[in-house]
Amino acid sequence: MSSLLKAQVVLKADGSDDAYQQISRVLGGDACEVPDCAHHVKHITEAFDKQLGEYVFVFHSHAKEDNDRCRNYDRMRVEIKTYGPSAAKLKGERGERVIYKWKFKIDSGFKAQPTFTHIHQIKAGDGDAGAPIITFTPRFGEPDKFEIIHTGSAKRTSQGVLASVNLVDFKGNWVEVTETIHYDSIGTYNVEIKRIADNKVLLSYVNANIDLWRKDTSFCRPKWGVYRSLKSPAYIRDEDVMFADISIGEQN
Repeated sequence: MSSLLKAQVVLKADGSDDAYQQISRVLGGDACEVPDCAHHVKHITEAFDKQLGEYVFVFHSHAKEDNDRCRNYDRMRVEIKTYGPSAAKLKGERGERVIYKWKFKIDSGFKAQPTFTHIHQIKAGDGDAGAPIITFTPRFGEPDKFEIIHTGSAKRTSQGVLASVNLVDFKGNWVEVTETIHYDSIGTYNVEIKRIADNKVLLSYVNANIDLWRKDTSFCRPKWGVYRSLKSPAYIRDEDVMFADISIGEQN
């Protein structure tokens, strides 16, 4: 895949004591959105993972102590992002084809909820930047599901749940995501998620006619982490979600 990419940027944990600094150094600006203002602990740390044989980022989300940066108290957020101060090569412009690739792991006891828990978002960087364009969302149900959800620039262009698979195959396992996006009002979206232990494809989805651009937007941006509602406390607990080897590259 790397031979197809230009301007590729890779964010890797390096074993340092300051994950925030490492993340912001690569993604630009102050790339971490964390609730440290209310809960005075580091919400992103680094740890050595034996299965991958490397350091990884650990996102710590607490059910009772955390909120959304002391701005919203009905939800909590521990996320990293590209945004305005990030380098141009980290932003998706209209007409560009961008490949995002990363690994993540949720705990074997991870609790999904019926409201929302997003572990990845694609958002407009400006303009109509409210609702995310794409989310990866573990969803409570019988059984729990892993959903990929789309919200277009208008109700008529929103496609809702694009793909839904059983969450059990993700729990306790490292998985690798390859997400390819052609940013446009008639764009293309392609994602594959493989379980690393046995290379099993857990989810594969392709859409060649999907609204991936918003009004008055100059760029789109990815986010990774834990962003979840606090309105269903019976369905949430303290969670550690791990991320590793996050790469962003434009496709030739």
